Amino acid sequence: MLSSRHTPWLVTGAAGMLGRALCERLEKNGAEVTALDRGALDVTDARAVGEAVAATRPAVVVNCAAMTAVDAAESDETSAYHINADGPRHLARACADTGAQLVHISTDYVFEGGTADHATPYPEDAEPRPRTAYGRTKLAGERAALTEHPSGTAVLRTGWLYGHHGHSFVGTMVRRAAEGRTVDVVDDQFGQPTWTGDLAQRILDVARTGATGIFHATSTGQVSWHGLASEVYRLTGADPSLVRAIDSAQLTRPAPRPHWSVLSHERWTTAGLPPLRDWRTALTQALTDEDGWKAYA
Repeated sequence: MLSSRHTPWLVTGAAGMLGRALCERLEKNGAEVTALDRGALDVTDARAVGEAVAATRPAVVVNCAAMTAVDAAESDETSAYHINADGPRHLARACADTGAQLVHISTDYVFEGGTADHATPYPEDAEPRPRTAYGRTKLAGERAALTEHPSGTAVLRTGWLYGHHGHSFVGTMVRRAAEGRTVDVVDDQFGQPTWTGDLAQRILDVARTGATGIFHATSTGQVSWHGLASEVYRLTGADPSLVRAIDSAQLTRPAPRPHWSVLSHERWTTAGLPPLRDWRTALTQALTDEDGWKAYA
């Protein structure tokens, strides 16, 4: 088992919402962190990746680098593939060469997304059927990482992320609530809002236990986007009735959004870890945490 204290870590995509939350958590735990954003390391460059891992000799590499703009990926799948598939492949090869552990962040978009009445959460071993370029390229990245470094790679699928850094749906709703704005939000798409603070801690847990394979790292419970927005309004003291429900058919976007992004979490038992906590509990802490609230306001 690995302790985070004084352990060398390398984090790619370190300027993103999850990357920043993870680096903060690692530094508080006394880890030695090499935080690389896109400008410092282009994960599509195999040589640069190999040199970075060889130079820093991390015990753990966490890949938070990704092209997450779903609609942009739909119009430029080649670029998305380079980042979302080639990047993890290069990192996994470098980790295999040096004996480092790789934690790769993936997405609920690897699944078809069904319909709002799908009702059954996707287990880790469900057959992926991505409907978008983003989902296809992220699935290719999962498979590449597990193929190149099967004995040392953990893939964490997550979704509906929000945090104290960067842009997120929750952050937008906090600002709209503070302005007393009326918002129209779809009520036929369901998922599991997941706080970056919880996911960052789970990444540390995975490294500590040495877990490998695919895990679903989303909060427990489920809610629609409308339900999430209403809860944000309520928790921040705004009137939830200002959140109006609409049908997703009223929105036209290049990439289809999944109606059902609810994942199950059975595999955590194999690592001796519980699933992440309920989304409402996490959201309450995220919005009442003093530092986090200042970041949103």
